Amino acid sequence: MMLAGYLVATLVGLFAVVAIYAALSSLPGAPAYFDVMGVTPIAALVVPPLGMFIYFLTVVVTVLQTLIFALIAEFFSLRNVLMHMFFGAAAAAGGFLLIWPSSAQDMDPERWADIGIIAAAGLVAGLVYWLIAGRDAGFRRPLSERRLSA
Repeated sequence: MMLAGYLVATLVGLFAVVAIYAALSSLPGAPAYFDVMGVTPIAALVVPPLGMFIYFLTVVVTVLQTLIFALIAEFFSLRNVLMHMFFGAAAAAGGFLLIWPSSAQDMDPERWADIGIIAAAGLVAGLVYWLIAGRDAGFRRPLSERRLSA
C-alpha cells in the first residue's frame, strides 16, 4: 500500500499545485507568472508525454525523502494524519529545493511563495497518502486491537 499511496499522493499533489496557483492568480497583486503556472498544466494535458515527464520528475525528486518518512512512520507506527501531512510538505519542499537549489539563497519573495505553494500541495499529498496507507502504518497492531481480539 505504501507504493500505491505514494504514487496516487504524488499525482494529487501535482493537481493541488495547479489548483493553488490558479486560485492565487486571481488575487489582486498576484505576480504575472502565477497566471502562467495556472495555465501551463493544460499543456501537460494536451501533450501527454509532457505530463508524464512532469509526473516522473516529481517522483524522482521526492522518492528518497518520502521513502525515509514512510519507513519512519512504519517503524514507529505513526498513524497521526498531521504527521503524514507534515512529512508530505517537507518532502515536497525538499524536492523543490533539489530542482531549484539556489532558491534557498534567493531572497526574492516569489521564490518563497513558490516554496510555500509546493509545501501546501505536499500537505494535500500527505493527507492522501495517509488515507491510502498511513492509517494502518506500523508493523504491530495497536494495543486496543490486541485487547479486543483476546
